[in-house]
Amino acid sequence: MIIKNKISAVFDQDTVFQLFKYTVYLLLSMNIYHFFIEDYSASSQTFAAGISPGQLIEAFTATIDTAAWVVLLLLFELETYVLDDDKIKGGIKWAINMTSLACYSFIVYSFYGYLSKYTMIHTSVPYSIPDVCSLIGSSYTYIEDIDEYMPLTQEICTAYANMPLQQIVGTEIITTEERLIEAQRLSMTEVINSGNWLLIVLILEVEVILQLRGKLTEKMVSFSKWIKTALYSILFLAAVYWGIKGDFLDFWDAFLWLVAFVFIELNLFEWNAETLEKSAMSESAISPNLDR
Repeated sequence: MIIKNKISAVFDQDTVFQLFKYTVYLLLSMNIYHFFIEDYSASSQTFAAGISPGQLIEAFTATIDTAAWVVLLLLFELETYVLDDDKIKGGIKWAINMTSLACYSFIVYSFYGYLSKYTMIHTSVPYSIPDVCSLIGSSYTYIEDIDEYMPLTQEICTAYANMPLQQIVGTEIITTEERLIEAQRLSMTEVINSGNWLLIVLILEVEVILQLRGKLTEKMVSFSKWIKTALYSILFLAAVYWGIKGDFLDFWDAFLWLVAFVFIELNLFEWNAETLEKSAMSESAISPNLDR
């Protein structure tokens, strides 16, 4: 019985919840590596002539975006759960603000990267060649997915033989009209997803600032909840779309981010509730003294 009680004490509900939360954060951190592998493979085709320093964000958009978001997520965790209010000041507050500013710079820049990819995918011209199979072994590739450009094989060139093809301008990437449309839709989904997250963290930042100043009221929380519910719903639909289209990494990443920010929302809700409770207790303690 003593051993059972000790095990229960160690693995109480709060401990299990925290383990689950930080496991999700760890999985999101691992996605940085997965996106790097995907970006590296794709950039070797979309930037066949080489990547200049100014093109890094376009070539490794998902990697840089994910890394910045992971750091920002951990900062939100510090502000809304780990650190006490009286600790978020002075040097700590300055460090958090500067790191957040750097993360936002990369995130906004990544949004530009998604827009650049969207523009590239939507810039194509008809491609005609008597024998598609003659391209086997050359530097030409075809679009398997929005970030997957595969070398031509006998099977693919046979399938493409009598089909109208499109070539992405400035690249040696060819594809069918159907696959091009799918890639364009996925690119649009990336832009919408990135833009929605920017709006959500903007709202969260405002809430954190107001919370630290003791000015985050229940009405404000309720109003922002409705806005964020709409934004989260759009993100959920984007995740479902990625899942249906078979892009598992994008689906998995989108799903994990939704779960992660549920934790941040819960942290903020609990933090606000504790602040309001302390404020109410202070007012009730002052009231009897005033009555005297």
